[in-house]
Amino acid sequence: MTTECKTKQIEFQEAGKREVIGRFDGGMITSNGGGLLLREADRRFKIIERFSDCFTDYRDLRYIEHTVKELIAQRVNGLALGYEDLNDHDDIRSDHLLAVLCDKEDPTGRDRKHERDKGKALAGKSTLNRLELSGLNIKGSKKIIADFQRIDDFFVDTFLKIHSKEPDRIIIDVDATDDLIHGNQEGRFYHGYYNNYCYLPLYIFCGEHLLCSRLRPSNIDASKGTVEELERIISAIRKKWKEVKIWIRGDSGFCREDIMTWCEENRVDYILGLAKNSRLTHMIKEDMVDAEIMCRITGRASRIYNDFQYQTNKSWNKSRRVISKAEYLHKGENPRFIVTSLLSEEIDARELYEKIYCARGDMENRIKEQQLYLFADRTSTSEMRSNQLRLYFSSVAYILLNALRQTGLAGTTMSNAQCHTIRLKLLKIGAQVRISVRKIWISMTESYPYKEILFNVFRNLTTGLVFT
Repeated sequence: MTTECKTKQIEFQEAGKREVIGRFDGGMITSNGGGLLLREADRRFKIIERFSDCFTDYRDLRYIEHTVKELIAQRVNGLALGYEDLNDHDDIRSDHLLAVLCDKEDPTGRDRKHERDKGKALAGKSTLNRLELSGLNIKGSKKIIADFQRIDDFFVDTFLKIHSKEPDRIIIDVDATDDLIHGNQEGRFYHGYYNNYCYLPLYIFCGEHLLCSRLRPSNIDASKGTVEELERIISAIRKKWKEVKIWIRGDSGFCREDIMTWCEENRVDYILGLAKNSRLTHMIKEDMVDAEIMCRITGRASRIYNDFQYQTNKSWNKSRRVISKAEYLHKGENPRFIVTSLLSEEIDARELYEKIYCARGDMENRIKEQQLYLFADRTSTSEMRSNQLRLYFSSVAYILLNALRQTGLAGTTMSNAQCHTIRLKLLKIGAQVRISVRKIWISMTESYPYKEILFNVFRNLTTGLVFT
């Protein structure tokens, strides 16, 4: 096979007796046709607008062509559509459809001031880089300052606005994960468990809804700062939902006296993993023997649940309810423990462990979505503050996609789809963009296989109450 490249033309292998010629003469064609659904989700919940309100623009208005809201919309929509690096934006800044997503007055870019920018409606990597370095060593007239406290409040406020009706109970998940570092960033430390240099971000979710993403150095305990974050989040929730019952769920890294005491003093229940030790394993020795006998008789994994009062020798200030799982597998013993403030009269041991505690694994999928598909681990700037801002951008992109999933995809076969599946099947659609004085035509491919789902998503997003 030979492939000959000519000016604006590629000669591919023949198809039977026909030549196959590729040319770059199709006009303005985008691969992001379904991104318009992101715009509808954003319009419904005003996510980017309210996030933009957390920034103060000190730039000289005489010299700017991109508002803070437009810059943030470009960055967030870019992440949602799979453009992880600022360098990508130099390549896509002439995409008319992306300019529509950012509400550019002239999506063609013909109104740009400088000749070199004509036809490029969006910002380049240098302008976006100044946004990400918000608050660092940039001259005053070029500064865009992010208010991190307002951003933290924005995540909780968005959760409350999306849920207009007060639920009877919510479960708040807390977890820490590793964010590998490959340079000499501020806050760089080696973590023995992850066997690498990394950050140790703290995530807090309620179901699929992100409430907190806090970037932290890794030379700390996994639970550090959890009480302060919970106090802030739960206080905001209870201002709107006076009667809601709140449960906290986390692994053994969050089984700490200060967390449990704070929950007990603030009408919050907890279900936390408890690391095994010789005392605990001795206390369930008989259960483990019975589980082994059952496993050998049935040939299947067997487990026996029990609960009892337990207090550590030093770290706990009182006795607490502990649930044990004496599990025997083909490979041997697998004892597990959790500690909870919930009474046995409220919920029995098996149900609490299997239906409540084990469900926390879904939070790990949410964190994976952010890190793998929304690039939350692209924390490669030299400063901790700018890396935190990158994590915020990724988090807002997640919130936008999750709003699309929970509202737009409700009742469809993709209602539980992960972010990368939504991007691949709904957002990355080939389309021709034509712009006239009065209309913007988006002509999508006739062979698109998910037309009905797309129509359903649009109806779901545009029907009913629009939050303000």
